[in-house]
Amino acid sequence: MKIRVGHLYPEYLNIYADRGNIAVLARRAEWRGHELDVEAISVGDTLHADAYDLLYVGGGQDREQALVAVDVAAKADALRAAVEDDVVVLAVCGGYQLLGRFYRDRQGHELPGADVLPLHTVAGERRMIGDVLLDCAWAGRTLAGFENHAGRTYLDAGAEPLGRVVDGFGNDGASGFEGCRRANAFGTYLHGPLLPRNPWFADELLARALAHRDGGERPALAPLADVLEAQAHEVSAARARSRGGRFF
Repeated sequence: MKIRVGHLYPEYLNIYADRGNIAVLARRAEWRGHELDVEAISVGDTLHADAYDLLYVGGGQDREQALVAVDVAAKADALRAAVEDDVVVLAVCGGYQLLGRFYRDRQGHELPGADVLPLHTVAGERRMIGDVLLDCAWAGRTLAGFENHAGRTYLDAGAEPLGRVVDGFGNDGASGFEGCRRANAFGTYLHGPLLPRNPWFADELLARALAHRDGGERPALAPLADVLEAQAHEVSAARARSRGGRFF
């Protein structure tokens, strides 16, 4: 049996090689004897909420976000149904913003969102750029990546962040939060791409997707050596630490 993956808007949302996250998931699944069946879902395509174990949305610049925003809103019911059914969702940067209620640009224009994650985003004047390190207490691990965004993302009261900022800006440069998680849905600003330097998180997503596919408990995946992956994580984390601490 295959892990069914829906890759939303790959031709629009692939800044900073975010497509590489799919490659990492595919290879780490293959090493454990599983196969990813990846289907591109684009503007005008119907999204069937029960057709996938994992959905992925990459990042894009303002122009690309504007091109897909109305279609994201049209798929909102299906996206929300998928999350309610515990389908795994990973959304990065622009994709992360579009899974909130809306994105408001500096002119006050709003792009509609899917209202999947409890948040909204407002464009700021200053871009927040650089390596970032997160403490993900819920997993007992850290995430390292690269952020480059002008949007300030604000979580609703009680919403769960993906992690707390150790070094870097995070969602808004003020709250100390980065990303958001709800059930099996995860949003983050971390590019780079994210998963090559954070193999534990790739395996977390895969295990949850396998549990959804099989309708059972989250399986324990066979450990991998991850020597190069650990080195990549530490290089990114060290760059974040060298920035001189938090920026809020």
